[in-house]
Amino acid sequence: MLEQTGIQNVLTGGFVMAHRHIRIFLSEAVSADPGSEEGLNREQLFGLYTSWCVLNDHEPLGAHTLWMELRAHHVDPDKNSLAMTGEAATDYIVSSAPDLV
Repeated sequence: MLEQTGIQNVLTGGFVMAHRHIRIFLSEAVSADPGSEEGLNREQLFGLYTSWCVLNDHEPLGAHTLWMELRAHHVDPDKNSLAMTGEAATDYIVSSAPDLV
């Protein structure tokens, strides 16, 4: 079951439900890569997030909700300097390109 707490969404002024596991996902599965000009795109972020959820027994959010949650955590899913890291990164890469294994 997802733990939820209410937060104010500064982008829309609306009230959204923050899923606490997003903060954990960000701390465990991504790292800042200030030298990166591209960062992670939406497909990569969603795939990495899905892998992280499977590995950590969390029910994944839908894409739209994930994008809202990332923005609430000051992560722009369209423009960021994030890199994959950790076990979820390995799982995502192996799942994305099984022929390389």
